[in-house]
Amino acid sequence: MAKKEVASKNEKGFEESLWDSANRLRGSVESSEYKHVVLSLIFLKFVSDKFEERRAELIAEGKEKYTDMVEFYTMKNIFYLPETSRWSHIQQYAKQDDIAIRIDSALTAVEKSNVSLKGALPDNYFSRLGLDGSKLSALIDAINNIDTVADAEEDTVGRVYEYFLGKFAASEGKLGGEFYTPKCVVNLIAEMIEPYKGKIYDPCCGSGGMFVQSLKFVRSHHGNTKDISVYGQEYTATTYKLAKMNLAVRGLSANLGEVPADSFFKDQHPDLKADYIMANPPFNMKDWRAANELVHDPRWSGYETPPTGNANYAWILHMVSKLSEHGVAGFVLANGSMSTNTTGEGTIRQKLVENDLVDCMIALPGQLFYTTQIPVCLWFLSKSKKADSERGYRNREGETLFIDARKMGSMISRTQKELDADDIATIARSYHAWRGEAKDGVYEDQAGYCKSATLDEMRKHDFVLTPGRYVGAADVEDDGIPFETKMTEMSQALYRQMEESARLDVVIRKNLEGLGYGE
Repeated sequence: MAKKEVASKNEKGFEESLWDSANRLRGSVESSEYKHVVLSLIFLKFVSDKFEERRAELIAEGKEKYTDMVEFYTMKNIFYLPETSRWSHIQQYAKQDDIAIRIDSALTAVEKSNVSLKGALPDNYFSRLGLDGSKLSALIDAINNIDTVADAEEDTVGRVYEYFLGKFAASEGKLGGEFYTPKCVVNLIAEMIEPYKGKIYDPCCGSGGMFVQSLKFVRSHHGNTKDISVYGQEYTATTYKLAKMNLAVRGLSANLGEVPADSFFKDQHPDLKADYIMANPPFNMKDWRAANELVHDPRWSGYETPPTGNANYAWILHMVSKLSEHGVAGFVLANGSMSTNTTGEGTIRQKLVENDLVDCMIALPGQLFYTTQIPVCLWFLSKSKKADSERGYRNREGETLFIDARKMGSMISRTQKELDADDIATIARSYHAWRGEAKDGVYEDQAGYCKSATLDEMRKHDFVLTPGRYVGAADVEDDGIPFETKMTEMSQALYRQMEESARLDVVIRKNLEGLGYGE
């Protein structure tokens, strides 16, 4: 056990030292750019290590004549690499003046040799940046220390990705949120909706974090990752590439559309019906459409057209339109989405409730995100709340679960809070028990924490979905001390404070008089 703890600490130290190496690029490269430098190199190291492992395996099996046949790699979901794309080649020439050109050539060759990476890797990126050769060489040396295939369960490269994405988000401020959702939030969504089997969709997938967590969830619960298929879309070109690399690193094939594109104006999965949707749409996106655009879009059918000034409800209706007959969606939105009545949003929310789509609402604690102080919540929509014996669900028609988790979580830095494994398990168990899953016990309302509300109760609150409206205040524990005793003690403490205040007033007056500022 002790050895494992030491190893864990060493790995953490390694991640930090790698971040320090990347930071040396500051000055020669904008911080918004150098994440792509680092992650591209980590990707190249990973696919090269996997290639070399498979190559050694073929030689050991007496199949040396097949070591340059692409099929013998792709059959194991491994990318074939031409010699100039292998990490050993990059390392060999790391100190040469043309190393940036060699890296660009290596990435181009990898993409051309592997169809699934089309459009994923940077094009002539390193040579265009004009990087300082010595700093780039030092970064290559640092990345060379990663043994990416030693422990498949530990997922070393995945951890590096997560660590760097988090650090980038913390250092870049607002822009970081375009591609990074805190791992604990993603983990909570996965634990809530349990994406075991079927189609998973994220209409604003960023770097692919929701998909990665789905994969981890399936593996941790001894499921088969071949039972899930992944669909997504991302608007920002560089983040689209990042997602493709991130998923390739995990061995997860996904359909992210042919090109980076806006999900509203160029939906690349028009006929998709997903079993699970996980998403963190951009908060309160303004001017997402012009007044005359998408007015009669079929995705809003049966609802008011979402307003131009805020895309929150456009994202919600887009996701509703993508759900399969028994589909479930879990997504992050700004708290305002639970109560707004601006230009038709309240009417849309009322219709969502009346259509019995809202399964669970969770108010999250503040300070979970690196990039924004906007309070956030989780929405969970279910296309069917009928009893499902196969999944062990009871009939929940006409009911919605409200959870107030604002007091949960703990500070992991001066500005950052995190939901730990126990917090996540507590919230997920509450939801699963409410759904009727026997393994999670019997559900009961808890004042100040959770409440199962009916349609009539939501109607009385004008369809506002803020959990605090429903869960009430937690019961205050009686400490057994009589009121008279408490009042006496508090009164005496107040009198002592008043006496001390009077004494300090006298001292201050004397000091002011001594300085010539008396009355």
